Amino acid sequence: MAKDKTQYVCNECGGTSPKWLGKCPSCGAWNTLIESAAESSTPAKNRFASLAKTAEIKVLSEIEASDFERTPTGHDELDRVLGGGIVEGGVVLIGGDPGIGKSTLLLQALDSLQRSGQKTLYVTGEESGAQVALRSRRLGLDGSQVSVLAEIQLEKILATLDATHPTIAVIDSIQTVYSDQLTSAPGSVAQVRECAAHLTRAAKASGTAIVLVGHVTKEGALAGPRVLEHMVDTVLYFEGDTHSSFRLIRAIKNRFGAVNEIGVFAMTEKGLKGVSNPSAIFLSQHSEPVPGSCVMVTLEGTRPMLVEIQALVDSGGPSPRRLSVGLDRDRLAMLLAVLHRHAGVACMDQDVFVNAVGGVRITEPAADLAVMLAITSSLRGKALPKGFIAFGEVGLAGEVRPAPRGQERLKEAAKLGFSVAVVPKANAPKKNDKAYEGLTIHPVERIEDAMNLVRGLT
Repeated sequence: MAKDKTQYVCNECGGTSPKWLGKCPSCGAWNTLIESAAESSTPAKNRFASLAKTAEIKVLSEIEASDFERTPTGHDELDRVLGGGIVEGGVVLIGGDPGIGKSTLLLQALDSLQRSGQKTLYVTGEESGAQVALRSRRLGLDGSQVSVLAEIQLEKILATLDATHPTIAVIDSIQTVYSDQLTSAPGSVAQVRECAAHLTRAAKASGTAIVLVGHVTKEGALAGPRVLEHMVDTVLYFEGDTHSSFRLIRAIKNRFGAVNEIGVFAMTEKGLKGVSNPSAIFLSQHSEPVPGSCVMVTLEGTRPMLVEIQALVDSGGPSPRRLSVGLDRDRLAMLLAVLHRHAGVACMDQDVFVNAVGGVRITEPAADLAVMLAITSSLRGKALPKGFIAFGEVGLAGEVRPAPRGQERLKEAAKLGFSVAVVPKANAPKKNDKAYEGLTIHPVERIEDAMNLVRGLT
């Protein structure tokens, strides 16, 4: 009996190789080639011919530009990440660690949409219908009329979508779906790519919004070819620790809204509940100010949030440690060098640990000033004043650069009762505004000015 031919497919770009290589010859990624069955060299002729339709060419200025109609899901935090709600014919890819709450949130959203009069369909490939029903009872969704289909064959799923025409359909998960037109196993690069392409075309042709649930790799990235993220309209990542009750949904790509928008949820016995004031999560509840703590205002998409930065400076050995959680470690080393050179604060023989409270990840450089003030506060053993906030980017020359949308950050801090702010000079308000009432703003141009100012305040 002839041995089945195999080939190696890149998990990043989908390129193929007849033999295993450490480096993909197509995209140059390392250790991404996975063995799979080779497809037949004589595929069905004109497989997609029936899907092709002629389109009229139009001039861009003559095309009517109307905004997309959105259907709210009934969960404000999810709507915020999606850009206002579900868009007709939109395709959303949502990924996250196992057990973090993807299926729970989507089942809750489908139930809310169904109760508002929308037609919904939940396609499960990993669980039986009884298991989905058991989860709905556990979430308190009694009497739910959400339609459930336990199926993994693509052709049957497409036939069901064509027969029922739901407003929104959830495919849980795309890695379990397979097509009879391909010989490779479910979850392979070819199957995931082809099934996602068929479902995307079906969504655009019928107007049904489709949500694809995706697995993640051990590194935390979405499993499958990278082209999967290019096919869909929106990519959402579920973040958070399974040992914590809080979850974050972050928009990595969104053709219908802002990227890097986040939604904050709390996991309860009745499922995921939106958190309307996430700043309360990321601020520790100290009765009195403590050394090594500084609050900053960060921007996540369009939302300003207050996050507490904590620093601990302790005597180290001959090789002091530099550790950061939620912040870039390389940037921490750079800030320590700037602190020594321009502010005269030396930590070369000290262990330095920096943490963003609440498990949030801060990627913007506006956290620089708060990190440096927290490190200095811990080193001196003196707490910053009560109601103190700071934000701003610090350059290698010691200058304090402005942060984007500084006025919104200051208004958020004033609204939450903060009284003292150290900000870049370019972010200082040009005129008196009642929105900043109760907040004393100290603009600074250089890091040494900020350090001298804080020493005077403490």
